[in-house]
Amino acid sequence: MQPIVTLTMNPALDVSTSVDEVVSKHKLRCSGGRFDPGGGGVNVARVIERLGGEATALYAVGGPMGDVYRGLLEAELDGAQPIEIEGSTRQSFNVTEDSTGKEYRFVLEGPEWQEKEWRGALDRVEEALSDGGYLVVSGSLPEGVPDDFTARVARLAKQAGTRCVVDASGASLEAALDEGVFLVKPNKQELRQLTGADLDSREEQEAALQKILDAGGSEIVALSLGGEGALFASSEGVFHVPSPEVEARSAVGAGDSFVAALVLRLAAEESLGDAARYAVAAGAAALLSEGTVMCRAEDVERLFRETGGEDNDRSGPDDRP
Repeated sequence: MQPIVTLTMNPALDVSTSVDEVVSKHKLRCSGGRFDPGGGGVNVARVIERLGGEATALYAVGGPMGDVYRGLLEAELDGAQPIEIEGSTRQSFNVTEDSTGKEYRFVLEGPEWQEKEWRGALDRVEEALSDGGYLVVSGSLPEGVPDDFTARVARLAKQAGTRCVVDASGASLEAALDEGVFLVKPNKQELRQLTGADLDSREEQEAALQKILDAGGSEIVALSLGGEGALFASSEGVFHVPSPEVEARSAVGAGDSFVAALVLRLAAEESLGDAARYAVAAGAAALLSEGTVMCRAEDVERLFRETGGEDNDRSGPDDRP
């Protein structure tokens, strides 16, 4: 198993609760309340550990809210390594309306970083890299961090012989592709924003992925398609993995679960085809959990078998990364 490091520059303390009905101008009495250490790379590391792997999670933290966040994460994840900042860790709120099943998600702004802080974060990343390992850069960038930060991280990874995996959007994703990475995981909306194409047909989607490959932006592109599964492209070709049907309770963490499972299997030197099916199963499994709860390993394994995992009739390429 190759080592895995994740980087989360703008984590959030996730608060989830439920209320019978969301209405304006009234004090809403919520039931219970759950607190989880959230953020792209942190969630990826948490899911990797749930699935039996190990990951080192580099994450920014600061202020009183950061103390709460740090305590929750360190209680759950052995490989948590904080990057201290002056600003305070942000919060996000997930509210389920019981009467309709609708989910409302509110995300607060994160702290503004100073140049010395993000340059210090680059140093921490460089120290954590290893030849042949994987680095997952996931989530948004906070204010004050330049758009090309992810590209700078990708450059460091390339120099160290580390495979860089990027789950980002907008200018950050574009800069990373300009630098060139090992794998990117856009969703349809993010890829539309990047390419300007409608992406309504499979032909348009495949053409967009091939364009990224041809330009040297990424060696592997995984396009998540929600309930339709995901489309994967590499030098070996393009293939589709359909998603198993599940009754969705919450979409929180589905993308992070997808990335975690994909990277875990690739780091174990499994084929891209098997890793892809495992990723789609994990993304679907995350939908079964309520609020900000991450996917359960038993759900992932069950859905993986339903997608044809670990049998003798496998679709997709059998190349190792």
